[in-house]
Amino acid sequence: GGGHQWHGGRKLAAMASIEDMYSLSCPASAPFFGYFGAASAMFLANLGAAYGTAKSGVGISGMGVSRPDLVMKALIPVVMAGVVGIYGLIIAVIISTKIKAPSMNQGTMQPQYTLFAGASHLAAGLAGGFSGLAAGVAIGIVGDIGTRALGQQPKLFVGMILILIFAEALGLYGLIVALIFSASPTGTCAE
Repeated sequence: GGGHQWHGGRKLAAMASIEDMYSLSCPASAPFFGYFGAASAMFLANLGAAYGTAKSGVGISGMGVSRPDLVMKALIPVVMAGVVGIYGLIIAVIISTKIKAPSMNQGTMQPQYTLFAGASHLAAGLAGGFSGLAAGVAIGIVGDIGTRALGQQPKLFVGMILILIFAEALGLYGLIVALIFSASPTGTCAE
């Protein structure tokens, strides 16, 4: 039985040597935070875009029954809601390209991605995602009520567009902050 225990101990030592390159600054869980940031940017921005599109679409359909000539003008909120989804896509792609997988170096796993980078990318994704969600909700509500009002009074068009631009700007602010977060220096893992 002693030989079997020794073999088990050797196996345990081999496992420990694989894991010994991970540290507090470069834990094995760091990429989870980075990928969660990318996923949340995509998910939350698309949630906002979907809400904005659906709510505006309801308003356009209601207005189009009585004023079908204004439908093409009223499609602008739908386009703007779609742009919010593109902001989320940009953030998710940028974050996911910066996440580095651990590399095998002389039989040990060498981490390449710091916990600081994971936190930075998570913050970037959440900032961009929630800003996109807020922008989408604002665009949806304005798009719904604004297009219905446009059917009654076509002079409201310029005012509706200005309100939509300021609602869209919320998503743009989130994109800018997310780009700043994800571009911050993240440090390196110890060799």
